[in-house]
Amino acid sequence: MATEAVKYNSDVEAVDALSRSYNDLMDEIGKVIVGQKHVVKGVLLSIFCNGHSLLVGVPGLAKTLLVKTISEVLDLDFKRIQFTPDLMPSDITGSEILDDNRQFKFVKGPLFTNILLADEINRTPPKTQAALLEAMQERAVTVAGDVHQLSLPFFVLATQNPIEQEGTYPLPEAQLDRFMFNITLGYPSFEEEVAVVKGTTTDKQVQLNKIVTGAQIREFQQLIRRIPIADNVLEYAVKLSAKTRPNTIHATNEVNNYLSWGAGPRASQYLVLGAKCHAAINKKYSPDIEDVKAVAPSILRHRIVKNYKAEAEGLSIENIIEGLL
Repeated sequence: MATEAVKYNSDVEAVDALSRSYNDLMDEIGKVIVGQKHVVKGVLLSIFCNGHSLLVGVPGLAKTLLVKTISEVLDLDFKRIQFTPDLMPSDITGSEILDDNRQFKFVKGPLFTNILLADEINRTPPKTQAALLEAMQERAVTVAGDVHQLSLPFFVLATQNPIEQEGTYPLPEAQLDRFMFNITLGYPSFEEEVAVVKGTTTDKQVQLNKIVTGAQIREFQQLIRRIPIADNVLEYAVKLSAKTRPNTIHATNEVNNYLSWGAGPRASQYLVLGAKCHAAINKKYSPDIEDVKAVAPSILRHRIVKNYKAEAEGLSIENIIEGLL
């Protein structure tokens, strides 16, 4: 795998390179994934921001194929874990075993990769979820008191099935907060489904090109943090998060009536980072309020909690976010 990063003469040149790379990635991924452009865009944004994403959709919408395709065009290692009720923390982190010399040796688990697909994360017990979430936050795992650093870049793309909830362990709000984006996948249009069926029922093989290396991704991640943001745009992002908190000075009447819990400071941080990245992929050198609005639904969706009144009146989280924007 290529690891050499490109050195740019200025941040302006680097933003132009990021925008070109993003467009090339979208074109290359489009060879395999039909439609779902907002999903691909959300995943790429979270990767360039060094965040993690939660993909929510019914089975059969090519979530695994999407993640595998992205890992191929990014020239990164990819592993998939199918989360089940009997999965133990050591099954994902790795464990120590006695070797032939009767010495303990650490055998790495599937967490030691660049892109990890955590399939149906809500099907595994909280103890195993916690082991994954430690890795997401610290980029390291602790086994038998020893800390083992993960390969960088490291991203978790977790999936949840919104239909079948029997025998599941829903992620608590504090753990959901670790995910930068909550991306919803819908059914394809009729034309898109025709194209999917036509492309997947033949023996035609699609050859994908490597577009971006791991080293370039890390350079783009650092670039995103260097992009300047105007005070009024930053304050808009912070105020947007603050408006979701019931019974506070910035809360709207709708929020006070229909929400029991709002987004925390991490949402404000992700709104700023997401807006910077959204600006960069569109070849803008500083984000504006429209960039904040573009990333807000995916960032706020899993951070605000409806109350019984909203449930009774059939009000969705999407309706509330739309009102705030």
